[in-house]
Amino acid sequence: MTEWRWFERCIIALIILNAIVLGIETYPAIALPYESVLLSINRVVLIVFVIEAILKITAATPVFSRYFGDGWNLFDFSIVVFSLIPQTGEFALIARTIRLLRILRLITAVPELRLIVSTLIKSLPGLGNVILLISIVFYIYAIAGYHMFHAHDPFHWGSLGTSLITLFRVLTLEDWTDVMYSAMELHSLAWIFFISFVVIAAFIVINLFIAVVIHNLHKAQHETELVQDENLDAEILHTLSESKKSLERIERAFAERQQQDNQIKDSKV
Repeated sequence: MTEWRWFERCIIALIILNAIVLGIETYPAIALPYESVLLSINRVVLIVFVIEAILKITAATPVFSRYFGDGWNLFDFSIVVFSLIPQTGEFALIARTIRLLRILRLITAVPELRLIVSTLIKSLPGLGNVILLISIVFYIYAIAGYHMFHAHDPFHWGSLGTSLITLFRVLTLEDWTDVMYSAMELHSLAWIFFISFVVIAAFIVINLFIAVVIHNLHKAQHETELVQDENLDAEILHTLSESKKSLERIERAFAERQQQDNQIKDSKV
């Protein structure tokens, strides 16, 4: 039942409804007159999520590892369990915060989102070298920027830490030209420092991040297709096996009927 498409769509609809309710609650003028309605919706959503978890666990019985061995199922189950915390007293803030986590269930409910998140997680080891590279670039430029500009602009280049923050601002391309023009008042060729950093950090290194993620996304899609093909092959084999058994039963029934007819003919003779 939990694998039925209509059931999955209902769960997705409830997750979206829960997200809308959480948004409405941030507007007291709207939320207060309909407080009881919003509370009822919240309870219904929670009850449905609990029932869903029970159905999935029941379907996995007696091999509970089929359910709890799946990280996504464990994630959903944890959210449901923590959602049962009363929204009163000292746990009120925690309970409200956990309610926000229900929106994350949309990731597990939509296969495409689940694929993207899985890809990002799998990309973390590959991103280690990229992070190391950009850290080296940041460190070199931060020290160079300190020595070149700290006397003229201590606000942006007064220390290593401040220089790193300034470079992060430059990396985001947020009003970074203001910092560059300030430095150019001291050194007319300071633009070389900033342009080179933007090209190396903002374009080359960031594109390396994207390349690693895209590579793992294609890899994950390929693995998903292989699993789907294997499942399809298994389903076809199962269907063929059932068809073979049905044919064997028909043949046996036909043979028995033919034997009975022969016996009847012999008895008449």
